[in-house]
Amino acid sequence: MPKVRQDAWSHEDDLLLAETVLRHIREGSTQLKAFDEVGDILNRTSAACGFRWNAEVRQKYEQAVELAKKQRKEKKRKEAKQQPVYQRPQAPVVYQAEIEEEDYLLPEPVTAEIHEEKRAHQELGLEDVISFLNNLKQESTNSGSLQNRLSELERQNKELVEQNQQLNGQLEAMTEDYQALIQIMDRARKMVMFDDSDHAYKPQFRMEKNGNLENLAR
Repeated sequence: MPKVRQDAWSHEDDLLLAETVLRHIREGSTQLKAFDEVGDILNRTSAACGFRWNAEVRQKYEQAVELAKKQRKEKKRKEAKQQPVYQRPQAPVVYQAEIEEEDYLLPEPVTAEIHEEKRAHQELGLEDVISFLNNLKQESTNSGSLQNRLSELERQNKELVEQNQQLNGQLEAMTEDYQALIQIMDRARKMVMFDDSDHAYKPQFRMEKNGNLENLAR
């Protein structure tokens, strides 16, 4: 049954792919075998797994890849030291990982069969390309929505700042008016008190029939 998957990669799928590739690196295997193993588990083609690793996942695990390579080299050194002297090779074996081309393969003797297998697995299916482009389009849409939301928030913030400035100006004007009103009321109160004082001590007289003035204040 052919492997056909058109759904997007989940975080768990990426994590499984990374762990499997790192394990194969440490054990001295190839990435192609790691892609085959993940493809069998996720029902995807090994080419799709390789494309996902090189396009998205690998850049997140660069340090882990370097650490796995060091562990692989340490393992090979220990194995070489444990071999009898007469079994050690006279010439160093050239491994694909040491050529540092695209680091697509991990340490394994370079043969024409491996190169042929590499080219076969690098061929991507149409569904893999469509899936990748759909994911890229979705990420672009999400980025555009976030940018629009940010612009809207900036516009609202600008309006709130302007409204706050207007309210501060109105508050200052009201404060000045209030202080002026208090001063007017204070002057009016003093004037009323002064008038009451004058009326209290102003003498009033009334003319009697006999011509005498009578002081009404008494």
